[in-house]
Amino acid sequence: MAGTELVVDVPKIKKAAHSAIPLTITTYTLPHEIEVYVEEVLDVFLGELGQRKLKDYLVYCVRELAVNAKKANTKRVYFDTRGLDIENAKDYEEGMQAFKSDTLDNINFYLAKQKEKGYYVKIMFQARGSTIALEVRNNVQMTKTEFVRVHDKLARSRKYTSLEEALQQVIDPSEGAGLGLVILVLMLKKIGLDEDCFDIRAENGETLARITVPVEATKIESLSVLTDEIVKQITSLPQFPENIVVVQRLIADPKSEMIDIARHISTDPALTADLLKIVNSAQYMLPRRVDNIVDAVKLVGLRGIKNQLLQYGAQKILGENEEHKKSLWDHSYRCAYYAYNIAKNFKPGNRALSDDVYVGGMLHDMGKIVFSNVHPELLDRLRQFCVSKNIPVQTFEDLAGGMSHAEIGARIAEKWNFPESLVAAIRYHHEPALMTTDHKDVVFCVYLANIICDYERGDVAWNQIEPLVLQDFGMLSEAQFRKAAEQFQQGFVREASMLREPARKE
Repeated sequence: MAGTELVVDVPKIKKAAHSAIPLTITTYTLPHEIEVYVEEVLDVFLGELGQRKLKDYLVYCVRELAVNAKKANTKRVYFDTRGLDIENAKDYEEGMQAFKSDTLDNINFYLAKQKEKGYYVKIMFQARGSTIALEVRNNVQMTKTEFVRVHDKLARSRKYTSLEEALQQVIDPSEGAGLGLVILVLMLKKIGLDEDCFDIRAENGETLARITVPVEATKIESLSVLTDEIVKQITSLPQFPENIVVVQRLIADPKSEMIDIARHISTDPALTADLLKIVNSAQYMLPRRVDNIVDAVKLVGLRGIKNQLLQYGAQKILGENEEHKKSLWDHSYRCAYYAYNIAKNFKPGNRALSDDVYVGGMLHDMGKIVFSNVHPELLDRLRQFCVSKNIPVQTFEDLAGGMSHAEIGARIAEKWNFPESLVAAIRYHHEPALMTTDHKDVVFCVYLANIICDYERGDVAWNQIEPLVLQDFGMLSEAQFRKAAEQFQQGFVREASMLREPARKE
């Protein structure tokens, strides 16, 4: 989100709340209309997460941090204009004596200067698993003196139990009384948050202030209980067809020969035809067309065949030919193609990774597809379950709207005994930074492929993409990211008909 566009896009905010996409508002001068806009966005965002009751407290906190960030930027411009070194203790003391009065008398001049220099304030909201992160960043790094003063204020604030008590004492008059941070800490205490929920530090040329709000424990528990019930109740999702299970057992058996595996696949004409179509598609880019399953197994390898069986079985069970799921499967094919090419281009020489991320891209939205399978009578049973367990109806509606679809998909994948790497790709494809398994490369490739799809549709902006992932792939600028995205898109368009052939099989 950009600070120049002040229309509150409710659908986009709700999507962000459900998919861990950060909402970012950037401003250079923090005018009043931006403050109002931030409040409106936070109201919708917290409401979608069932935390609207915290809005007034958190709006104050975010506004206080944003004003402090703007003031820090103004301070840099002021010191530069006066030829003072902000890192020098003597210059700092001299500059701060007149900083407040001088800048208030000519604030428009200093605001124009800081915009000219590109000094920004970024405000970010993000749902991260069981927490909500509120961040304010500005691109000037705190000096040691400022760091000490800020943390001294925070240390003092801990001893106050009320605002009245804090107001009775004068705190650091040279810095504008310093009551803002004290009130912020008291606000957080009032809503039950301890000091560990607030952090301010300098990193990578920025000053970062972050408030971490745990999502209400009862809501997290309700989501978990309801997710368990959904997985349990969806009886229309059986285990994999027996013919695929037998082949999987053969692949897992170290005594099996490739010829035995190929021979067993060949006994199922439909399975053979579909696997040959996949093997001959753009995914594998084989030097020649393969017409028999023995050659396919030899060329693709056991891991590749195993992954294709997972993909094939899931698609058959989830109904890849049903018209109302077409857009979900179209997105899945695109994501799979992008993930495969990301692995091939950015993590070359790792064929196993390429195989894994392709099927991860195909099945990452399995939770959404599962919900599209839910029949009306099952919806009624789930609503009755909510009533019996005192789970708010809104929690069910959140799940139906896409919240926790990654977790639902991962639970189904575990039920089907999918490998850990694929379960991780499904579970963390919106939240790669939360990934705690050994399958980082798979998760990062699938996340990046999915976010490129979102970027192409205009659902996310460059500054909403997880920096940890961009850094891992060496994408240091939006131009570099956009160029890669355009190349993948062009490649997909060229190969789309080949990629979609398996989905047309009746």
